[in-house]
Amino acid sequence: MNHSRRKAIKTGGGVLAMLFAAGVIGPEMALAQGLGESAFSMKTLAEAMRAVGAQSPATSDAIVIKAPSIAENGAVVPVSIESRLPGTESITLLVEKNPTPLVASFGIPAGTEGNISTRVKMGQTSDVYALVKADGKFFMAKQEIKITLGGCGG
Repeated sequence: MNHSRRKAIKTGGGVLAMLFAAGVIGPEMALAQGLGESAFSMKTLAEAMRAVGAQSPATSDAIVIKAPSIAENGAVVPVSIESRLPGTESITLLVEKNPTPLVASFGIPAGTEGNISTRVKMGQTSDVYALVKADGKFFMAKQEIKITLGGCGG
């Protein structure tokens, strides 16, 4: 794969992630990942993990979450996830205390880097989970993000 194609794939994935997080596109984009629309309607972290097929993911230091420890505006919280796991197949982002914890899921094509960046809405301080599927197994990392002004108002 040439470098310009990699850059286009990486940029295109980031654009799709931003559109999804902003609500411009819906979960139908993720349906191609093999996730059913119902996965995005799960109300608890455990239900959402089961819906994506991850019953008990192992914690991994090879997954790096880059996000602010304190976000002033919960409506636009930048989050980047880097998977250093070989054979990364997908990266899923979950926010434990959101009304629907499954925020986004990205398929990672073979031969590309396992990196995604997006912005998410968070109504309150919560743990954010990066769930990575690599070589058919699930791994995770988490980071708490403190919110001073919520973004998921009802």
